[in-house]
Amino acid sequence: MSFWEGLWRGRSTDFDSGSAATNAIELTKRNQTISLTKQGAATGNLRINLSWRMRTSDIGGSQRDSLLRHPFKAFKPDVVQAHTQSMVNVDLDLGCMYELADGTKGVVQPLGGFLGELNGAPYVKLSGDDRFGSGSGETIFVNLDHREQIKRLLVFVYIYDQTPAFDRTHAIVTLFPSNGPRIEIGLDERHSQARSCAVVMIENIKNELVVRREVKFVYGFQAELDRLYGWGLQWGRGYKTKADR
Repeated sequence: MSFWEGLWRGRSTDFDSGSAATNAIELTKRNQTISLTKQGAATGNLRINLSWRMRTSDIGGSQRDSLLRHPFKAFKPDVVQAHTQSMVNVDLDLGCMYELADGTKGVVQPLGGFLGELNGAPYVKLSGDDRFGSGSGETIFVNLDHREQIKRLLVFVYIYDQTPAFDRTHAIVTLFPSNGPRIEIGLDERHSQARSCAVVMIENIKNELVVRREVKFVYGFQAELDRLYGWGLQWGRGYKTKADR
């Protein structure tokens, strides 16, 4: 194996997750659930983060061929390459539908400015709206000290007002519990026309907080996810303000 093949393969594993070395648990089709209660993480603030970047294989044609022609491009950061190829118009947003124990239902999301509340109902708070897939990404906080008031939370990702591009992004949703390893869910399935994806469900089942991988892509927006999971909310067309954009 040549040096350049080794370098190529090494760079392609930058987003591998779930190994013991990274102290992370990856939820997959085979291993879909984990109990926050059983790992002693059902208290404090649960941090849920969305981050993404463009797939290098979809930027400027074949990167393997490009490396052979221009080997020193291997030492140029991928993020810079992505930003110089006019690929930063993909805007993934993180959202969360909630249902509380008293029957209250709603959504926390950037669109419409539904940012939620951490220390009061719904005990879910969105912090920031990342337009470019930066290192910090978008984050939702859930106050699990009020877990008795939470029945279920559906964490989802959608593409705001842009061409569908789930199949061209390295998107990952990571849960950071108050105790134990982080939990990772990769959105690595190829659904080129999908605009939304139900990523993970957090449910209070007989006083046990269970996290379940969903990763179900739909071709519509939040209303279609709502119908899929029977939330029963009323949806209308929303827009981000210029400041949000």
